[in-house]
Amino acid sequence: MTLPTPDHPRYTSLLLRERIVKGIEMGITAKQGLVAHGRGETFDYLIGECTTDWAQKACKASAAHIILAENPVISVNGNVAVLCPEEVRDLAKTLKCKVEINLFHRTPERMEKIFEHLVNKGIEAPIGMEPDCQIPNLDHERGKATRGGIYDADVVIVPLEDGDRTQALRAMGKAVITIDLNPLSRTSRTASITIVDNVLRALPAIQEESVSLEDLPRDELRSIIDNYDNASVIAGSIEQMRCNLDTVCSSL
Repeated sequence: MTLPTPDHPRYTSLLLRERIVKGIEMGITAKQGLVAHGRGETFDYLIGECTTDWAQKACKASAAHIILAENPVISVNGNVAVLCPEEVRDLAKTLKCKVEINLFHRTPERMEKIFEHLVNKGIEAPIGMEPDCQIPNLDHERGKATRGGIYDADVVIVPLEDGDRTQALRAMGKAVITIDLNPLSRTSRTASITIVDNVLRALPAIQEESVSLEDLPRDELRSIIDNYDNASVIAGSIEQMRCNLDTVCSSL
């Protein structure tokens, strides 16, 4: 495997592709994860491969939500496990979140490999290996959950999520924070907070926002959440993409 050098114009993008490929070789990432990652790359190009003001606003509201949460949980799938385990670890430690493994393409072997990988990356006691309950109205493998984890969480952070589980979690009364580069997806339109950004930028951004908010009174944190409008953030993100497209087209 030949890795690009840092001066390559597509260095970061190519590096992430290689992580996904390595994840498949390790038995952590499903082959379908390649498709999902490629789709995300397209939208990342459209937003300019940077954290927009709209995404930053969503990260701030996310941090406020997690700080106020009684039982926040970060859900991890195969792509997240290989793309950003350190970022998950750091956010979990800073905001005292549990980490639960949750897979659509679930096998005991793959679960075990992801568990070992996360532990090796410094994530303490990830759960999800022995789910003991089912999310209502969600019959596939992603409906499996753990009491004390996702099933009992009041706030669930779900990077790279699928829409039906987001809908099911919202129906349970949970706040769902998603990181989704596609602002048109069902996940984006269903979540409580949608961060239209690359997960490697979004997780550190949430952590940075949490540091600046941690000493605020609870009523001020609640005000940040109450004044947050997810529909306007999604609309703003779409407009950002449109403007970027117009700029590129006008230069041709």
